[in-house]
Amino acid sequence: MATVLSVSGSPSASSRTGRLLRHLDQRLTAQGHEVIALDVRTIPAEALLGADFRHPAIVEATELFARADGVVVGTPVYKASYSGVLKALLDLLPQYALTGKTVLPLATGGSTAHVLALDYALRPVLNSMGAAHIVQGWFTLDKDITAQEDGTITIAPASAEALAQVVDQFSAALGRTPYLAAAS
Repeated sequence: MATVLSVSGSPSASSRTGRLLRHLDQRLTAQGHEVIALDVRTIPAEALLGADFRHPAIVEATELFARADGVVVGTPVYKASYSGVLKALLDLLPQYALTGKTVLPLATGGSTAHVLALDYALRPVLNSMGAAHIVQGWFTLDKDITAQEDGTITIAPASAEALAQVVDQFSAALGRTPYLAAAS
């Protein structure tokens, strides 16, 4: 099927955002997609903050974006916007790094007051980077994600159902992308 780059924009190794993405990666893999995980926090800070476009980790991240048919971008919401580490990475990618790609934006946060961060903070950046199709995203409340000691998570039923729907819509859009590209 498609190659999906699953990008966690969380600065924390034990974040709900990262765990949620890895959980959703399993669903995409079960649907036949090749999923590549990228945790932005693993890119050296000096490369991100120093805007070192030639740093091997930045070059590798750029190549992963280029290789992907679709991109899942997940971020915790801080101060009504996506994370700074995610912003730093997106700023270092080529201007049109998402050209021809289907993108699924996801966010987590402590309050529904941050729901609009997806549409008013993250979506415009993804659009400006040339995404062919940005599917409906989803905001999940932190309280709806419970981390287990083994690293797995439990998602509240209503959130789990909504996430399954947006992931399935993303997966279906990936299946259509080559056909639409060939038709144009």
